Amino acid sequence: MAIPQTTGRKNKSRRHAHRKQKHVWNDKHWRWVPTADGDWRVQGYVFHHKHKPAKHHFRGPGPKPVRRLAAAAALNPDPRPAGAYQGPFGHDQAVRLLNRAGFGPSLGQADPLASLGLVGAVQSLTRPSGAAILSGPAPVDDNGKPLAPADSWGHDHLWWLDRMVRSNQPLVERMALVFHDWFATSKRGVSKQQQMIDQSNLFRAAWGGSFLDLFKAVAIDPAMLQWLNGAENEKWAPNENFGREMMELFSLGADRGAYTEDDVREQARALTGWRNDWSNELGAHNFRFEPGWHDTGSKSVFGRSGNWGWEDACRLCVEHPLHPSFFVDKLWSYFVPTPAPEPLRASLIDTYVGSGWQIRPVLETILMSPALYEGPPMVKPPVVQLAGMLRAVGRYIDTTAWVWLCEPAGQVLFLPPNVAGWDDSRWLDTSRMRARWNIVDYVLDGISVDAWRRPYSTTETAEEALARALGSWGSPGLREEHRAELLEFARRAEKQVSANWQKGPYRAMRQNALLQLIGISPDLILQ
Repeated sequence: MAIPQTTGRKNKSRRHAHRKQKHVWNDKHWRWVPTADGDWRVQGYVFHHKHKPAKHHFRGPGPKPVRRLAAAAALNPDPRPAGAYQGPFGHDQAVRLLNRAGFGPSLGQADPLASLGLVGAVQSLTRPSGAAILSGPAPVDDNGKPLAPADSWGHDHLWWLDRMVRSNQPLVERMALVFHDWFATSKRGVSKQQQMIDQSNLFRAAWGGSFLDLFKAVAIDPAMLQWLNGAENEKWAPNENFGREMMELFSLGADRGAYTEDDVREQARALTGWRNDWSNELGAHNFRFEPGWHDTGSKSVFGRSGNWGWEDACRLCVEHPLHPSFFVDKLWSYFVPTPAPEPLRASLIDTYVGSGWQIRPVLETILMSPALYEGPPMVKPPVVQLAGMLRAVGRYIDTTAWVWLCEPAGQVLFLPPNVAGWDDSRWLDTSRMRARWNIVDYVLDGISVDAWRRPYSTTETAEEALARALGSWGSPGLREEHRAELLEFARRAEKQVSANWQKGPYRAMRQNALLQLIGISPDLILQ
């Protein structure tokens, strides 16, 4: 209850303070105040009444106002920045975004994403909240036992494939794969699988921040220190491996006039000082910087002289005038198969430099670019296609077969072919296409129909058969000519039925064939 501020048995100072506020009631009220994120919160305040308020006087805060950002979105539900894709953003566009910025949609994921609009959809992927959530059963081997990714051969591949299938942050996993290819490191030159897994976690943590920070972290990562001999680089005998690749492959590019052989040698000196211990039990361990092993003399790199160290070596590369264009072109190539239009390329370079070498703003612009939605399709890397198929059919990691099936297809995680990573122009030769056919066959295990042991419809039409097969694949979009060809195949197959006993089994075999043909079709291989 409000208490009137009147004179009475108060001390002298209180009487003096309230002399001009006689017959004023201080009443606690509440109101909605805006927050920085566009929402509202309740704030209490004191209201001074000249008259005693009524017993049931309204003190607030009343109904919560409409969220300010939501109200703005209602007026413009899909605000897009200048230069962004301006066409329709529906189911098909959401599927392409999920294919390029993840591993394809899981069942029912595309339409809710499309409802967010282009900007909302992209930012829902590029700005995830909190730690990733892995939904579904944990991965197991063929015997139903948990994986041992740090110890059993191939289980590291399965461990990462599982994250691609189950994570609610697919872009994080896709960017980890991008940087695994960008800074290609193979466990063939690393003592422990756990060190490779740790490197992938480094990519998950740093994928959207400063490229310079990522570069420096990779430079002293134990897996990289072993792979490119960084821990064998000492002032008495500088090793040039990492110094060369950090310029040629990681930051500047070859045959662009960005560096000389002298720059390579001087960069190697700047990188000296890292070493590690070794034991049969622990492998390479205790990675550390030894000042006594570092060359403290002056080095001249890119025409700049100083007592450069390993951090300077990374910074000098990123500050090189040719680095921003290299970064933009390389990042772009992972998401769009054709070169960026020159005005957009220049804008991406300006964004990158102006943000202080931040990755996320460049990536968001790429994912909103017209070229991503209007340009030609890209070939999915084998692991990306496999993860997408498992997501589509709702299957989880329950076999170690994915390791030996992915190998002839050309991609085993943590085993890139060389320091340049995988060659995306060589995914589809005759041998690798056969390997993808076998992968599809294994994905369909448990979905394919047993033609001889279980009864199957004896009246299913060609149209119904195709609809059922597409439904098993999560109803992917097919080009009209591909759908027509599959439907014609289904009709031809039906004509092969001549006896009553063939009606069910032959239709079951037709269903299996449709499932296989859809899985190996260009519509599932391309993204």
